[in-house]
Amino acid sequence: MNNFSFSRGGRAFCFLFFMGAMLSFSPIQAATFLWQPFIKTQQHQIQGTVTDGSNPLAGVSISIQGKPKIATATDYSGHYTLSAAPQDILVFSYVGYRTQQVYVQGRTTINISLQESTTKLQEVKINAGYYSVKNSERTGSIARITSKDIEKQPVSNVLATMQGRMAGVEIVQESGSPGGNFQIKIRGINSLRADGNDPLYIIDGVPFSSETIGFSQTSGTTPSLTNPINSINPSEIESLEVLKDADATAIYGSRGANGVVLITTKKGKAGKTIFSSSASTAVGKVTRMLDLMNTEQYLAMRRKAFVNDGYTEYPPYAYDVNGTWDSNRYTDWQKVLIGGTAVITDFQASVSGGNSATQYLLNGNYRKEGTVVPGDFEYGKGSVHFSMNHTSDDQKFKLLFSAGYNTQKNNQPGVDLTATSRLLAPNAPTLYTENGELNWENSTWANPLADLKSEFLSRINSLNANAVLSYNFLPELQFKTNFGFTDLTNNESRTRPSTMYDPSYGVGSQYSSLNTNATSRQSWITEPQLNWSKTIRKGKLVALLGSTFQSQLTNRLFQFGANFSSNNLIHNLASASIRTVSRSDETVYKYQAFFARINYNWNSKYIINITGRRDGSSRFGPGKQFANFGAVGAAWLFTNEPLLNDNTVLSFGKLRASYGSTGNDQIGDYQFLDTYTSSGNTYQGTIGLQPSRLYNPAFGWETNKKLEIALETGFLNDCIFLTAAWYQNRSSDQLVGIPLPATTGFNSLTANLDATVQNTGLEFTLRTVNFQGADFSWITNLNLSANKNKLIAFPGLESSTYANRYVIGESINIFRLYHFTGMNPESGIYEFEDVNGDGQITYADDRNVVADLTPKYFGGLQNQLTYKKLQLDFLFQFVKQKNFSYRPGVPGDFINQLSSVSDSWQQLGDQSPNQPYTTGTNGEVVSAYYQYSDSDAAIIDASYIRLKNISLTYDLPLQFPKDVHCKLSFQAQNLLTFTSFNNGDPELAYSSYLPPLKVYSAGIQITF
Repeated sequence: MNNFSFSRGGRAFCFLFFMGAMLSFSPIQAATFLWQPFIKTQQHQIQGTVTDGSNPLAGVSISIQGKPKIATATDYSGHYTLSAAPQDILVFSYVGYRTQQVYVQGRTTINISLQESTTKLQEVKINAGYYSVKNSERTGSIARITSKDIEKQPVSNVLATMQGRMAGVEIVQESGSPGGNFQIKIRGINSLRADGNDPLYIIDGVPFSSETIGFSQTSGTTPSLTNPINSINPSEIESLEVLKDADATAIYGSRGANGVVLITTKKGKAGKTIFSSSASTAVGKVTRMLDLMNTEQYLAMRRKAFVNDGYTEYPPYAYDVNGTWDSNRYTDWQKVLIGGTAVITDFQASVSGGNSATQYLLNGNYRKEGTVVPGDFEYGKGSVHFSMNHTSDDQKFKLLFSAGYNTQKNNQPGVDLTATSRLLAPNAPTLYTENGELNWENSTWANPLADLKSEFLSRINSLNANAVLSYNFLPELQFKTNFGFTDLTNNESRTRPSTMYDPSYGVGSQYSSLNTNATSRQSWITEPQLNWSKTIRKGKLVALLGSTFQSQLTNRLFQFGANFSSNNLIHNLASASIRTVSRSDETVYKYQAFFARINYNWNSKYIINITGRRDGSSRFGPGKQFANFGAVGAAWLFTNEPLLNDNTVLSFGKLRASYGSTGNDQIGDYQFLDTYTSSGNTYQGTIGLQPSRLYNPAFGWETNKKLEIALETGFLNDCIFLTAAWYQNRSSDQLVGIPLPATTGFNSLTANLDATVQNTGLEFTLRTVNFQGADFSWITNLNLSANKNKLIAFPGLESSTYANRYVIGESINIFRLYHFTGMNPESGIYEFEDVNGDGQITYADDRNVVADLTPKYFGGLQNQLTYKKLQLDFLFQFVKQKNFSYRPGVPGDFINQLSSVSDSWQQLGDQSPNQPYTTGTNGEVVSAYYQYSDSDAAIIDASYIRLKNISLTYDLPLQFPKDVHCKLSFQAQNLLTFTSFNNGDPELAYSSYLPPLKVYSAGIQITF
């Protein structure tokens, strides 16, 4: 037994205890413990930079723990300065990011990188148009991307920045030509009119019309007419929100049926003056080429076709096989004509700064894009953006002003060479003679480079300006007025000089022609508003009342000129002896509305949002000009209930629903009036008028009724955040052209068709924080959308002219097709189902198969990985869809084919999927070929997974000068495509137009 004696062991024990406690302190704690009274009096300046891993963060709050009165914020470059003692703890906080604490430890420079916080992302303010709302408290469906997402993509069109990143938003590129257009569909197709499905675009509160500014005779290398959306510069955008459901869109009334795209441009921030400049260079090539026949395969096909057609010798015009052309020559025409490299350069510079009262931003950008076709063609785009915010000293008066000017010059071939590159025989002659002139090979072919002498030239200038003035009469009452102005001009032309033609024809400049288009559009808008808010017990009531007054003036002048005195004067219409005016008109669109919103939020648990709007449009006749639209949305934040307040698994939960109606007036101007146009023809020395439209004041608005239910849930402190939504949209009173008998002298009459189009769908978004540490983080975002379009009502469809176009119960994006039953084993000719049993296969009676080409589902998977100053982002886009196979013409004719067509039926028992070759004289084979092209056999899987975007950035750790930040970047677009579709690029719906480009970009950004 051992006895303890304090007099002997106790003193030793106390000594050991004291020494252990001292040694257990960290150096900083030991210093604080021993020298705290002395060090507390020492204050020194600390500076540093706060980033998100790659970009500076402006507005980050920095304070000292336990000293709330000592605080500062980072400036536009993420820089800060603060006085602190060595033992202090700095607290860095920023909305949407994790709060971080850092010990000073005597340092004078502290640079940190903040990590995104999914929980705090719910506190981010979302732009909902006339108001903003916290993400956690919104009752509507709003998708959002920010400048951080946009700047990672080497694209020039704002719609391209949204591809694969938003649930319910389908974006399709129409052409890879510079300045080409994109299609956008928000939750499907609502209108039977092809031009009635565009969303409403709002830039800083000002509507931006997306109505085409092109002319069919001047548009060259794109399948659709020139679109003004290209005038929006993506680098100027701070955030982009898409409003989808009734709760979000009803406040825009008649213009919100197809969704609303809200664009907020960048603004200046308080702090020292910051200069930023960036430069990048990129190269682009066509994503996918067709696998076509080589010379050996092609000539074998042609020779067999002549044998099948009974020829004993080749005709004189068969230059490819009769010895006129070299049978040993091989040219990959896709590589020659569209296989070049487009060089893209981009420069940007900005200056910003200000104080707590006034902030400013001036930004300039210039971008130049080359082409993949031969020749010196290019697309240039420049812009200037200015923004200024001012707040009075008493915080009652605020002024926001922004203006952006954009200019574009697009010089492209007047003809897209894509189709030619796929049709030319592989043994066709060389392009140039030994003298460097175009080779016409004794007039045996049309040299494809001659088409490049046809020129498309477009000059577009766009101005968008707005000012917002607000004054707080009371803490609860604010008066605000929004003023906006837009000015857009487009001057484009398309030339066809006589030098396009074979010189042996002897044609001169009298055969040259010019088409011109001069379109201008000006609009102004004024929107006075009253905002009132009041806290009532545990709830907050917010009310909004406003009105809209808008006017838009459009002028169009389409002209044609021919018989020029010289090709050098082909751009001078006055030099043409033949001049005609295809269209000359001026239209005025006026719009007036009153709108209101009431929102009540009780204790951050129960939220109800009611919006209403009364619209008036000049596009409808008397008695039909006004209509009412509205919606109600509600949300229940059930995790704020006491039962779930402290739940460690379910960190966020919200159930929301909405129902309401929006409208559509996208029908053009003066559709209800008797209108006349100039005939352009002279009668007895006078040019007369001719009627162009019949009077019909009875038609009114299209109406779209929208219903949505959604559930938003966050788990494990929102490290896993899932949103699931179901919606149903029904569009009725379709505004279309009702066909009229030819005896009336008119093709159709604009009226409301008693047809209803329904879109139902599911949308899922998932965000997971896979890992988040001090140096490394990994975040994944997934979105998935599945939309089902259906025509649910169309009285009298069977007896209407739409009977061969639509089917009740099916999508309005269908094709009626023949049913392919197989190949006749005795003749090798395709056979199809004779639906009505009359012994003939006819277009009107035997196309009973319905093919829906609407994507079954689509979405995107994005990953963001950050390690210290290195950040990697990549996005996979995926689409499940079907499309028509590539069918250029009858195999055996004077055109190239896919290499898969090199095998054809020869005799009884052959299993080839291709008919016997023919040069075009076998009518039965030709007829069956085109019926096959219009049959269900021609529909193939066009689904794909594409590495849409990859971005790698590195923030260089510069030691001197300390205020200079340098970031290097590498970006790529359309990098890889995984698909079974072997008919070109699966995204492109048009095989005769240039596919999207695969782009690689490298750049540098310097901020000081």
